[in-house]
Amino acid sequence: MELTDLTARVRHTQKKLRLLAISGVLDQFDRDIMNLDDEKRRSKYAKMAASPFSFFRGSAYLFYFDVSREWFPYHSSPERPTWIQGDLHFENFGAFRSESGRIVFDVNDFDEGYTGSYLYDILRMSVSIGLVLRMNGIAPNYQREALESYLSAYVKQIRKFAKRKEDPRTIAFDTDTTEGPIRKLLKKMEKRSASHLLEDVTVWTEEGRQFRWSDEIQQPTEAERAMLIAGWNDYIASLDPETKRQAEYYKIKDIAVKHGSGTASIGLDRFYVLIEGERSSNEALDDIVIEIKEVRGPVPAYFLPYNESFWDRYAHQGKRVIMTQRAMHHEADPFLGYLTMDGRTFYARERSPFKKKLKADKIADMEEWTSVLQCMGRITAKLHARADADVDQGLLSHHSEDEIAGAIGDDIDGFCDYVANWALSYAHQVEEDYTMFCEWAAELSSKTGSK
Repeated sequence: MELTDLTARVRHTQKKLRLLAISGVLDQFDRDIMNLDDEKRRSKYAKMAASPFSFFRGSAYLFYFDVSREWFPYHSSPERPTWIQGDLHFENFGAFRSESGRIVFDVNDFDEGYTGSYLYDILRMSVSIGLVLRMNGIAPNYQREALESYLSAYVKQIRKFAKRKEDPRTIAFDTDTTEGPIRKLLKKMEKRSASHLLEDVTVWTEEGRQFRWSDEIQQPTEAERAMLIAGWNDYIASLDPETKRQAEYYKIKDIAVKHGSGTASIGLDRFYVLIEGERSSNEALDDIVIEIKEVRGPVPAYFLPYNESFWDRYAHQGKRVIMTQRAMHHEADPFLGYLTMDGRTFYARERSPFKKKLKADKIADMEEWTSVLQCMGRITAKLHARADADVDQGLLSHHSEDEIAGAIGDDIDGFCDYVANWALSYAHQVEEDYTMFCEWAAELSSKTGSK
């Protein structure tokens, strides 16, 4: 056998084995755990096929399948875990209005919240940064520079928390504490009308304000309406007593089924509920849209060490999500709550008119990339350090920032270099996986679509 034949066979076998891993993981989670039918799988995979980053977003289970089997030198002790966000990536950061009414920039998705090594959040975020940078034409040498700006900002902020120089319970990222593209986004949101969302998704009728029907916002069936009304009192009972209002405030005015959101969440039900809110002379601002989203077990839980005390406290998956958000935000949404409907778990939050992502194509040059990624690094540190506010209540017996600072050690440059190298290498793997996935998904779609 000639050498060229041998190397071709080796490469072919490598790709075949990797494709078996990819298809096996996707079948296990999307078909067997999520119970997605053929149509929903085709819909999800069509979204994932949009780009390597979209593929990465929609396949968190493949990421954890890989990284949970690899040794890393900077893990914190499994006996002293961090409350992690679980699916940290570039597009899970954005602007929204906090409980106090401030427009802030922070993480806005907590569906995969769990406990484990802080490093999983750092690794997943770093890979996403690498993919976004490549999609936006950033040269390889600048990719490393940008990644290191995120990582060094994270470490420096963690150290400030560990040395008690700053308090993660009070730090916030608003127009006074941000700069560049993030500050521009926040200033833009401050000018947005509070009625922006209502004007977009509702319409005035003879019976008052109701949802405007469209491809994304559709009428519920009678069974869906009855199911949600039956679970509404459970939602109200789950609200934070300190910010809870009178029962009339939460009176349901209309219900809609929400379609077209997310990639990983395809197959999970989502509703919009229009509630009364305040009664005042300004009817345009009174009504509030509450988003009700079905949630299942967090992806990291299938791969990371089992935390019995965590599951004892947060067996209800809706409660797990809202408590993750409350732990990581010091000014959490006052509409956070949870409920059970038809034996399935859901969580609720306000659909804020001020919610908006920072688009990567709005970042003009390396100076702006550095500014954005440094801010995201500091926010990531805040998430991890802030979540141990529960330390006095028994879930965490330690301060996460102390454990993380100890795991990283004194060599910041060494840590940043190691993680940046790994992230850029794995981003390349994601791009190769994406090419194989697209071919596999097209073949799967052809087979299932012909049935």
